[in-house]
Amino acid sequence: MTDIKSLDDLKAAVSGAAASVAAEAAAPREPKRDALGRSYATGKRKDAVARVWVKPGSGKVVVNGKAMSAYFARPVLQMILRQPFQVANVEGQFDVYATVAGGGLSGQAGAVKHGISKALQLYEPSLRGALKAAGFLTRDSRVVERKKYGKAKARRSFQFSKR
Repeated sequence: MTDIKSLDDLKAAVSGAAASVAAEAAAPREPKRDALGRSYATGKRKDAVARVWVKPGSGKVVVNGKAMSAYFARPVLQMILRQPFQVANVEGQFDVYATVAGGGLSGQAGAVKHGISKALQLYEPSLRGALKAAGFLTRDSRVVERKKYGKAKARRSFQFSKR
């Protein structure tokens, strides 16, 4: 620890500390992979929670033991799952294995998309910029509002009768 006797010494000490912090921030992120060469992430949307593993492969997506087209029959939901790969320009390069529980199909598709995005950026940190710019790494925190007493639904009142 150095003694600081003047403002110039203080400025030098602070700028030196700031430079070391900036050097740590500029250091490239390390890929996080398990012993089998996969990256794992948890995705969430509404009440759905998805556990997602991503590894290099032919583009096969398995959700709860079924193919993506069998589990998510609607084309819109399949499109949602493909979005992270399209944004990162890695279509057909990764296999996905996901287990998802809770919520409905739409929320589950959003949860798997969130998990795929997080797992892709853990596997290949260079993809983080594109995925973050598209907003896929942010958890969509909108959930159903709870029903209040004295109300028909969360906000809807019972019909008013003057007579």
